[in-house]
Amino acid sequence: MTENKPAYTQSGWKLTELFESFADPALSQAYQDLEARVEKLVSQRGELKPEISAEKFLQLLQELENVNKIAYRLYGFSSLSFAANTQDQAAQTNIARFQQFAAEMENRVLFFSLWWKALDDENAARLMESSGDYRYWLEQMRNFKPYTLSEPEEKVINIKNVTGASALEMLYDSITNRYVFKLEVDGEVKEMTRGELMTLVRKADPDLRARAYQELYHVYGEDAPILGQIYQNIVRDWKNENVTLRGFKSPISVRNTINDLPDEVINTLLDVTRKNIGIFHRYFRLKAQKIGMEKLRRYDIYAPLAESDKRYSFQEAADMTFEAFERFDPKFARLAKRVFDQGHVDSEVRKGKMSGAFCSTIGPDLTPWVLLNYQGKSDDVSTMAHELGHAVHSMMAEEHTLFTQHACLPLAETASTFGEMTLTDLFLERESDEGVRRDILFGQLDDAFATIIRQIYFALFEREAHDMIANNASVDELNEAYLANLKEEFGDAVEVSDEFKYEWVSIPHIYGTPFYVYAYAFGQLLVFALYKRYQEEGESFKPKYMRILSAGGSIAPIPLLAESGMDVTKAEFWQGGFDVIDGMVKRLENL
Repeated sequence: MTENKPAYTQSGWKLTELFESFADPALSQAYQDLEARVEKLVSQRGELKPEISAEKFLQLLQELENVNKIAYRLYGFSSLSFAANTQDQAAQTNIARFQQFAAEMENRVLFFSLWWKALDDENAARLMESSGDYRYWLEQMRNFKPYTLSEPEEKVINIKNVTGASALEMLYDSITNRYVFKLEVDGEVKEMTRGELMTLVRKADPDLRARAYQELYHVYGEDAPILGQIYQNIVRDWKNENVTLRGFKSPISVRNTINDLPDEVINTLLDVTRKNIGIFHRYFRLKAQKIGMEKLRRYDIYAPLAESDKRYSFQEAADMTFEAFERFDPKFARLAKRVFDQGHVDSEVRKGKMSGAFCSTIGPDLTPWVLLNYQGKSDDVSTMAHELGHAVHSMMAEEHTLFTQHACLPLAETASTFGEMTLTDLFLERESDEGVRRDILFGQLDDAFATIIRQIYFALFEREAHDMIANNASVDELNEAYLANLKEEFGDAVEVSDEFKYEWVSIPHIYGTPFYVYAYAFGQLLVFALYKRYQEEGESFKPKYMRILSAGGSIAPIPLLAESGMDVTKAEFWQGGFDVIDGMVKRLENL
């Protein structure tokens, strides 16, 4: 580690690289520039003929990318401002303004994607041959040819989405991020954010854990009829557009096509996960034994083994993350530091701020922004490593175009989860207290459960919920279906109480990005395979891993992984990930 390292303290993020404020004249100018570029693009519509030259085609692609670069900056500023304060009316207003403008803009340039999808295969192959880094983006666009409607129909959908699903999602975020949770702690009633409340479910006191969950689902449960209605309408919108109008085979097929993964691959992942649920049932029985309980309650699944209340300052968390990354490769650490040094981290806990954590990449020419709600626990340090892993992944691929920088969702979790694992190794190495070390090992299994099993069962619930809503299921019926889903997930190893039937309305992903969640499980199991090879191969492994990250979204996921000898189409591949987990449980059983 370098000497004279900069000091890092918790703060909000700087967005000045985008715009100074909503009153910034540059923001209005950006809208004008965007309008002018769109107009220029529209004026060249007549150039799009089957015999168009490769040079002229490439020029049009570059112009289209420049249009989107401006649009991404405008949306990025509004959405990041909203995340920092979901009650900020200026941010809310400007998101709505942008979405309306973007829908109109998209409609005006819609002719390009429609022409490209309809182009004959011979000329498409000719143009792709000389399209450079745009090639995979163009290939992927043609994958949607069977699901594309006429130009007037596509325009109606774009306009409808502004006041449809997008508006419903923002309404959900605004409602749920204003929640205040009240709980008596150490004889004092405290008001908390969701993030603050959820730190209590990892405390040693079983009564405190139970009351924290009860308060969480009491608050969400009161609004469950409304939040459930929002979800029902988002789901109906998804089906109406994608299944009824576009002709996708099923609601989940939409996400699979976006991720460029066949339905069969995801079905295999879901099936193999279901078959291996017994590994985690064994783990939960073992954990109950270790913490002196006859049987775990759902309140207890993240209970610590050691009564350690160890805290890490923000500086310590940053230093440990950088060191863990540096050990793997110095470039990882340099890129992670860049996010901090440019003021692109919002780490404070504030009322109205979006809960959870995320990494947002606006474009290849900008360092990503990272949102944390840092409170000093070891899992907060892991979250920092996770989100910085996302940022490193983006920056590793920043030589690509705007259209090919982003890896598909399942691969997008690769660097983040890998980053967490490097940090865990450092934790284990540094920790001398045997009780805390054991807690870290159990924490790895807790995280594996949260990232794989929990997310797959969310996906299974989503699949069921979409079918149920298509058959006019009520919110109460969805609650009962979710409770049944949980009871399969935990079997007879964990006691599940009734208030957990409201858990599904507290999961933002199923509202904002249907079927996103399986990407976490895909990424975690993939990382187990990658990390195992890293431990076996050492330095010779790094170029293969760097290749996966630096490819970004410029290659389809199946052939990219095949380059490193991984076949995700086979059940055996996914079973290999569960074999690693089984080995982790056996190691704990023998402690």
